[in-house]
Amino acid sequence: MAVCDPTLDVEHDLLRTGASFVIGCDEVGRGALAGPVAVGFAAVNASVLTMPVGLRDSKMLSEPRRELLAPLAVAWATYSAVGLASAAEVDELGIIACLGLAGKRALAALYAQGVDVAGSIVLLDGNDDWLNKALATPLNVVTRIKADRDCGSVAAASVIAKVHRDRLMIAAHDETPGYGWASNKGYGSAAHMSAIDLLGPSPLHRKSWLKISA
Repeated sequence: MAVCDPTLDVEHDLLRTGASFVIGCDEVGRGALAGPVAVGFAAVNASVLTMPVGLRDSKMLSEPRRELLAPLAVAWATYSAVGLASAAEVDELGIIACLGLAGKRALAALYAQGVDVAGSIVLLDGNDDWLNKALATPLNVVTRIKADRDCGSVAAASVIAKVHRDRLMIAAHDETPGYGWASNKGYGSAAHMSAIDLLGPSPLHRKSWLKISA
């Protein structure tokens, strides 16, 4: 994957339309077999002009670099939050609904911090507005393919959410080490699949996904 440094060009163009904040949004853990799906938000306003050096889409960073950059991204963003939906909720509701549920929870956290969510623009990575599908009152959502690569607020959201979720999976590894979650973070590595065959699924597994995988 080619390395690409994001900018704040898109965010400042959107802020010039009168939005209070641009809230960068990205999801993590969508394709995992175990653990929650996480949605990260990083809100910036017109006063935010520069980014932490080296900030990029989380997929373009090594785990040690993400660990170093996550607290910098939290400090840099005007506000940030991560929302989660559990493996059990994914089994019950489906992954798209759970993206929206996790996003709704993160939005509630932003609102509690004082963010004018209704007066902001959510800049969402991809081309599917799964967020508004979960909301009773729609927000101003702008979807953009490769926003996690090109837009600083979305790159920050991706790093913040990735590190938050990874730490949860590492903690789960300490409790149930047989699945190798400290290394695979719940994704379907060969060692993880072998552990499922040997040990059976854990409470953190998305049982419906294991059936699909099988």
